[in-house]
Amino acid sequence: PGPQADHFTPEALATLFSQPFTITAEADRMGVRLRGPALAHRDAAHREIVSDAIVPGAIQVPGNGQPIVLLADSQTAGGYPKIGVLMSADQARIAALRPGSTVRFASIDVAGAEAAARAAAADLRARIASIAPCRDAAALDIDALYRDNLLSGVVDARTPDADEPGSR
Repeated sequence: PGPQADHFTPEALATLFSQPFTITAEADRMGVRLRGPALAHRDAAHREIVSDAIVPGAIQVPGNGQPIVLLADSQTAGGYPKIGVLMSADQARIAALRPGSTVRFASIDVAGAEAAARAAAADLRARIASIAPCRDAAALDIDALYRDNLLSGVVDARTPDADEPGSR
């Protein structure tokens, strides 16, 4: 739950943690708008707050009751109450979802979120450690990589005159 969870009805919190929400086409690095059952504010006076700090993962709910999950490039302050905060371990996951994808939220305590963050960091370290150079040069189709623009801004090290006009 977020810092202004008390701005919402008990039913709104129950809905957040029990019903699916759909990613809309209004999604980018700033945030992801969701469509689902409206999350009701306690009353009209609780639909807005004095602007305060925003953290990545904050789940703001404007007056229409449809949540917005704020992401990496979100604003730093906002005036909609925050019903919840998505744990850091799940922020990249929701950012990668396509419009039409369905999400569900579950309540978790700080200790659980910290454990999930440690597990996600360990997984990332393991993935990075597993990266190895391709030992089989025949397995790489370097011409296809250049042709299909999968390599950009690099110098082809196969020829000593790679910086000459007309070289890759």
